[in-house]
Amino acid sequence: MHFVNIGFGNLVQVRRIVAMITPDSAPAKRYIQKAKENGTLTDATQGRRTRGVLMMDDGRIIISSLLPDTIAGRIENAKGGVLDE
Repeated sequence: MHFVNIGFGNLVQVRRIVAMITPDSAPAKRYIQKAKENGTLTDATQGRRTRGVLMMDDGRIIISSLLPDTIAGRIENAKGGVLDE
């Protein structure tokens, strides 16, 4: 089981991540709003600005203060450069 730090000591299981996107687009904002309404949003920003949105395989949405590129880099470093397993 591989985990990745998404900021402030918060960890997410890598295999559960379906997509990582930036929160700037209208569709991303709708996903976040819908997840808030459904109770499926996890806020891992610690009050900071949202810079990354992680979509999980169970439909949950996790918001992070780290950019998707930063999280992807951490995944690559943890697995020795291999994203697919």
